[in-house]
Amino acid sequence: MWQVLLTENPELFIALVFMFSLMVGSFLNVVIYRLPIMLSHRWALDAAEWQNDEKAYKKLTKQPTFNLAKPDSRCPHCQHKITLWQNIPVISWLLLRGKCASCKTSISIRYPLVELLTALLAAIVAAKFGFSMTTLALVVFIWCLVALTFIDLDTQLLPDSITLPLLWLGLLVNVSNGLVSLDQAVIGAAAGYLSLWSIYWLFKLLTGKEGMGYGDFKLFAVFGAWFGWLALPLIILLSSLVGAVVGIVMILFYGREKAKPMPFGPFLAGAALIYLFWGETIMATYLGLVL
Repeated sequence: MWQVLLTENPELFIALVFMFSLMVGSFLNVVIYRLPIMLSHRWALDAAEWQNDEKAYKKLTKQPTFNLAKPDSRCPHCQHKITLWQNIPVISWLLLRGKCASCKTSISIRYPLVELLTALLAAIVAAKFGFSMTTLALVVFIWCLVALTFIDLDTQLLPDSITLPLLWLGLLVNVSNGLVSLDQAVIGAAAGYLSLWSIYWLFKLLTGKEGMGYGDFKLFAVFGAWFGWLALPLIILLSSLVGAVVGIVMILFYGREKAKPMPFGPFLAGAALIYLFWGETIMATYLGLVL
C-alpha cells in the first residue's frame, strides 16, 4: 500500500526523504566528530595489547565510555548538555542564532550545513530516480559519502567501518541489475581498487613518497561496485580535475604549502556525485562530439 502511495506521489516521497535525511545529517555530525576518536582509541588499545603494555592497556580501558551514543552531546566550551529542542536539525541553530544557549559561544555553521547538504543531496536522488529499493540504497550511499568526505577533510582518514559496508551494499544492489549488471559491478570493484593501488606503488617507487592512502583505493572500489567499471575513467578524470583546480586556488589565494598533503577522498566523492547526477549526459555529449 505505502509503496503505491510513494510511487504515485513523488512529491511526498521527496519530502519524506528530505526530512528524514535532515535528522540523519544531525547524526552524521556526531559520526564525523566521534568516529575518528573512537578509531584512535581502538588503535591505541591494540598497540598496547600487542606490546604487552599492561599499564597503558589498563589506563585506556578505564577511560569513560565514548561512542556514537555516549556521552550526551555538550557544548565544548561550557559543557552545557544539549537538550532535545536545541538539537533540531538546522532550526535549532537558527533559533539560537548560532550560539550556545548557555555560554553564548558561537556554534560552527558547519553543523547545519552538513545537515542541509545531506538532506538536499538525498532529495535530489529521490527526485531523479523516484521511489524504488535502489533509490533508497542510493540515499544511504549519499549519507555515507557525506560522512566520509568530512572525516577525510578533518583527519585524512576514510574509515573501513564505512567504506567496506558501502562496497558490499553496492554489490548487493547490483545483484538484480539495480544500476549496472553484477559482472560490471564486480569488475568495477576490483578495477577501482587495483588501479589506484598500482598508481600508488608506481609513484612510491619513482619518488619514494606516498601519493595517496589505502582508503582512497577502497573508496574508488566502492564507486566501481555501485556504477560499474565503465564509470571509473570519468570519475577519476573529474576528481583529478577538481582536485587540481582546488589545489591551485588554495596555493595561490590561501597560501597553502605545495608539499602539504591534501585529502583525495572529497574529490573522489564529488566526482562520483557528478557521475550519479549527470554521468549519462556527460558521456552522451562526449560521444556526440567525438563521433
